[in-house]
Amino acid sequence: MIYLHIPFCKQKCSYCNFHFSTSLNYKEDMVAAIKKEIFLRKDELESQNLKSLYFGGGTPSILKVKELQSIIDEVLKYFAFEADIEITLEANPDDLDKNFLMELSKTPFNRLSIGTQSFFEADLKLMNRAHTSNEAEDSIKRAQDFGFENISIDLIYGSPTSSFDIWKENLNKTIELQVPHISSYALTVEPKTALNTWISQGKIAAPKETEQHEEFFYMTEFLKGQGFDHYEISNFGKPSFHSKHNSAYWNYEAYLGIGPSAHSYNGRNERSWNIANNQLYINSLNQNKPAKETEILTQKDQFNEMLMIGLRTTWGVNLSSLKEKFSSELTESFQTQIQQKIADGILVIENNYLKIPEKHWFLADGIAADLFIL
Repeated sequence: MIYLHIPFCKQKCSYCNFHFSTSLNYKEDMVAAIKKEIFLRKDELESQNLKSLYFGGGTPSILKVKELQSIIDEVLKYFAFEADIEITLEANPDDLDKNFLMELSKTPFNRLSIGTQSFFEADLKLMNRAHTSNEAEDSIKRAQDFGFENISIDLIYGSPTSSFDIWKENLNKTIELQVPHISSYALTVEPKTALNTWISQGKIAAPKETEQHEEFFYMTEFLKGQGFDHYEISNFGKPSFHSKHNSAYWNYEAYLGIGPSAHSYNGRNERSWNIANNQLYINSLNQNKPAKETEILTQKDQFNEMLMIGLRTTWGVNLSSLKEKFSSELTESFQTQIQQKIADGILVIENNYLKIPEKHWFLADGIAADLFIL
């Protein structure tokens, strides 16, 4: 599968540092560089049949539809699309106006991931989002009117401007809008962001983990009651609407990342990432050189990554696969490590899959880290 990291964004959110120029020449240069990288790296994937093409990172919906289509056309020069390929576009609600959606509906894009974040103004202002609560709702309705049924939205919980009742209303609104997939994350405070500065100056309260914990488990039970599968810690989907793209990551499949900061994985022991600096990325591609660094993963690295990723999912980690892939030294040591957590009920083994019971999912990353082979 291919992940296109397209670095365009109209605003710098208060909880991240992601912001890039949107000047016309800059966009043209970036699109040209992305096409060049696709050509130069077309042979890195063993399979030329794609089941997922994902336009994300920044806000690729800031591009014109014809520019997005031109990138798809470039991919099609070297790869074939499977009949049921998932082609996703990440989008800001305020970019999804009538004309944009009308043009987009005539392209191969069949899935939208909309950065809704919240349906409440106070939350959106805290996150410095460009869209309003009305635009958040209207963008979903417009997309549906133009035939986009496979829609995912992002929702943030645990905001200091929110409350448990507001969180419930956010979820109720999502159900009312008949959105079939939700990616939901706790608000985190990153260094060197506006949010971190406001909290340190006492202008706003810091997120409370106990409240985030409560909202996470309410969301889990509520959405399951509405017919959603909770198939990964942060992801909920109606049957047949699970993200093919993200599921491939969680199943440790190979992927090719194109664009500044994009990461790639060969499905075995090699991971690479592109340079983050946009101008250096463009300059390098102008010289026909992919601007990337490569890391060879040790057996321990691979083992730990499979644990971290697998234990975040409902299906867990296949113990038979671990035994086939890794040395007995690693797997035997691992067996010793997990026994106490199994006894404590933090881990379970079902049909030879190691899993974290859902009631402990909020702590999954820490549980997995305790099991790492160092």
